[in-house]
Amino acid sequence: MTLYVTNRQIVLPGDPIATREYNVTGAVYWEGNCAYASTVALVDIKNERDINVIPLSGTYKPRVGDIVIGYITDILVTGWEVDIKSPYKAYLPLQEATLKYVDITTTDLRTLLDINDVILARIIDFNLAYEIPVTLTIKEAKLGKITSGTIVEIQPVKVPRVIGKKGSMVALFKEELNCDVVVGQNGRIWIKCQDERDEAFLAQVIKFIERESHMPGLTEKVRAMIKRYKLSKT
Repeated sequence: MTLYVTNRQIVLPGDPIATREYNVTGAVYWEGNCAYASTVALVDIKNERDINVIPLSGTYKPRVGDIVIGYITDILVTGWEVDIKSPYKAYLPLQEATLKYVDITTTDLRTLLDINDVILARIIDFNLAYEIPVTLTIKEAKLGKITSGTIVEIQPVKVPRVIGKKGSMVALFKEELNCDVVVGQNGRIWIKCQDERDEAFLAQVIKFIERESHMPGLTEKVRAMIKRYKLSKT
């Protein structure tokens, strides 16, 4: 029963974590009796037996139910191809883009969504047997084309830190700056504030969270940044 790391330690690919007597989860692989880090990661020792290895970098792997922000990259016969910041292509079928009937023989789909348009969507299918594995919908409430605000991109593995525990960080942005923040699981974040200056500031804050995600006391640091910013505006 051997533990090779300490709590909050940053490990590199191939670094040993612990033997099988420990419950090791996250960004690891097993060789024999030992778990090794599979990427650059942060060690979170929860108790005497449970260890979570949190990746600090990585690409987005789609999951059904995820909310994502995507860019229209191509117009197909019956829908659109969408970039969701993933190795896997995504497809938005026409029937998942509008509740109205559309005759594709007489309608130019560009009038609905054009190349480079930005959408807030939900993943409804992920099947590697398809040429375009990911299927999206924007028919649900609060989904659809994004026409205002600011989009910020971060590493997908940092998304939980931007959201905060039980949504605490996003709630802080709303409470202190009156900004709505929608965090896509693919690492794209939509900021909408009443004051455009607040959007620019909040984009900087989110990038700060991305850089400092492994540090303790992050929420209080962000709260202090917002306080200084608000004082500078008065």
